[in-house]
Amino acid sequence: MLAIVAAVLFLIAFLINAADIATNDIFTSVNFMLVGLALLALHVAGIGSGWAARGRRR
Repeated sequence: MLAIVAAVLFLIAFLINAADIATNDIFTSVNFMLVGLALLALHVAGIGSGWAARGRRR
């Protein structure tokens, strides 16, 4: 789930950068990319994955 949100943020950052949209200091393409990278790092770390391998039940 976090990887999907990160991909959407990367898309928004790309569109802001490609269209050369003037935004305020908070909504810049670099900030969107940094938040996307943080979410991607959390996804790779296993946070927010939903399923956890806790062992086998018999």
